[in-house]
Amino acid sequence: MKITVKILNETFTVPCKDGSQTIEWLAEETMRRYRKARSAEVAGKTPRFQVRRARGDGLLDADDSIVDVLDDNDFVHVVFSSGSPGGSALVPAGPIQSGLHYQEPKEYLALDGNSLTPTDLVQLGKGLYKIKLTDDSLSKVKEARKLLENILTENKVCYGINTGFGKFARTVIPANKLVELQENLIRSHSAGVGPPLTPERTRMLFALRINVLAKGYSGVSFDTLTRMIDAFNASCLPWIPEKGTVGASGDLAPLSHLAQGMLGEGRMWSPKTGWGDAKDVLEAHGLKPVKLGPKEGLALINGTQLITSLGAEALERAAGIARQADIVAALTLDVLKGTTRAFDSDIHAARPHKGQNEVARRFRSLLHSELYPSEISESHRFCDRVQDAYTLRCCPQVHGIVNDTIDFVSGIITTEMNSATDNPMVFPQRHEIISGGNFHGEYPAKALDYLAIGVHELASMSERRIERLCNPTLSELPAFLVEEGGLNSGFMIAHCTAASLVSENKVLTHPSSVDSLSTSAATEDHVSMGGFAARKALQVVEHVEQVLAIELLAACQAIEFLRPLHTTVPLEKVYDLVRNVAGPWDKDRFMSPDIDAVTRLLRDGEAWETVKPYLDEYKREVWGAAKPYLDDFHEREVKELRLGSPTSSYLSNLPLHQLRMGP
Repeated sequence: MKITVKILNETFTVPCKDGSQTIEWLAEETMRRYRKARSAEVAGKTPRFQVRRARGDGLLDADDSIVDVLDDNDFVHVVFSSGSPGGSALVPAGPIQSGLHYQEPKEYLALDGNSLTPTDLVQLGKGLYKIKLTDDSLSKVKEARKLLENILTENKVCYGINTGFGKFARTVIPANKLVELQENLIRSHSAGVGPPLTPERTRMLFALRINVLAKGYSGVSFDTLTRMIDAFNASCLPWIPEKGTVGASGDLAPLSHLAQGMLGEGRMWSPKTGWGDAKDVLEAHGLKPVKLGPKEGLALINGTQLITSLGAEALERAAGIARQADIVAALTLDVLKGTTRAFDSDIHAARPHKGQNEVARRFRSLLHSELYPSEISESHRFCDRVQDAYTLRCCPQVHGIVNDTIDFVSGIITTEMNSATDNPMVFPQRHEIISGGNFHGEYPAKALDYLAIGVHELASMSERRIERLCNPTLSELPAFLVEEGGLNSGFMIAHCTAASLVSENKVLTHPSSVDSLSTSAATEDHVSMGGFAARKALQVVEHVEQVLAIELLAACQAIEFLRPLHTTVPLEKVYDLVRNVAGPWDKDRFMSPDIDAVTRLLRDGEAWETVKPYLDEYKREVWGAAKPYLDDFHEREVKELRLGSPTSSYLSNLPLHQLRMGP
């Protein structure tokens, strides 16, 4: 077997035969090789050291046999103790991100620059696929590069190819300086700040940039693009600070950090090596750094891929939590003994917004019906309640526009993901290279500000329902959903947490895209601020997930006080799902783990997957009854449980007090 070992600024492959040698031998053999390679002595006869596995930074015992603790082709660091040669720890600075659970994908997703979806991109971020290009894309890339090289041969002047950038656009660069021009561009523009993107988000950004290059308008060389694809497939991920873009001229700073890693400069992470110098990480995977040709630096960094990749994640998570918000709200409505009358199909057909009608159908599918009866609902059939509070009754109207907002934003983001956002753009069929403004991030910036505003309302509604669950004057349940109130506080502070998150969202939903600051000596005099729009949208969605998790916990706790009555079958399945990770609240305990666990359930879409078979069955039952009565293919349900209500016309001559009130 053989082990790759990094010591100081050198990396060695050390053969270990059968692996029976110890970790101490591995460290000493590595130091011997270092001395030989450097022709210098490491101070001290036996310097103190540690050996750490690169994946997860795990410490290895010096007496262990190599074969017992390492795999063939593993990667480790030899780290000198404090005061020894080379200073302190040699593991590169930065957060430790474990690759222990990373499994290299076997399947490939073909990119053509035209058909990538937000769902595809999120899956690429999770490391579920490697990527390859279609043959048509490869042809387009080669054609564009050939045109660019012809223009250089003809000594024509073209922005970004043989001129400076921004304010220096009129400065012509001599031919022998064109490679240096591109390298200087990457280095000078790598000026981001803040924490790095996670591996998942870096993969998304990386894949999206490759998808844009695959369109064939960038002029990048086949060799450069191939090396980028190889690095992505090996999950070699550069250090990319999340802050520093104004969203025009594209996401220059973060994309420059991506390109810098591909040059073998700066820091890079992979599951195999952990954090290290980019050159060393690439070499550990048998990869070579990119050698830039004319225009290639600009081709790698001009575009809206940070905004759009983060936006795609926000969009996917927003869609997931919006679906599940209906489930959580339906459960809350049932335990608060609300009426189902507000979800009558005729009400919503009279206001035919797509999202509103979709949410109303979902509520009808989950709540008391002939197919899924609710004992809780039956228990208050003859109550005198006329109608419910808005956060219960108006879910179709409020949740509905959230769904329609998500649909609108999905169209913008999907188009942006498959758009050429370079400048200048190469058009081989016209034999022209033209400067334009496709790098401007206003489209995704405005859409993501709108997404944040829309999805926030789910949490705004949810927090008010949590208040109703916790307030005994509104719920007819014990205060804060706990026995022995006073001794126990129950959900008192969980509601405060929800309120704090909703309040933060009210600030975060202020649109960043209404701002602009002139940059590049007034050449770039209007910018989108789309990077902040994307980061804010993600934070808003995260808060929504957490608030709805608190509501779901509270609604499940309310059921405990209504037993032995049961809600509908699909909602009971959601209750069981929650109880698998968070038990009933018998007395006060540490609540944060429960909130985190249920938040993960929602983020992973488990509540939706739990009820979806029941929603599908309800739809089949309804359509089976409806089809004989339908003249055309409208999604109108006729098999509804329509009981009498003071808010409807009398269905008989019975006095009002004898009518069935209802669920």
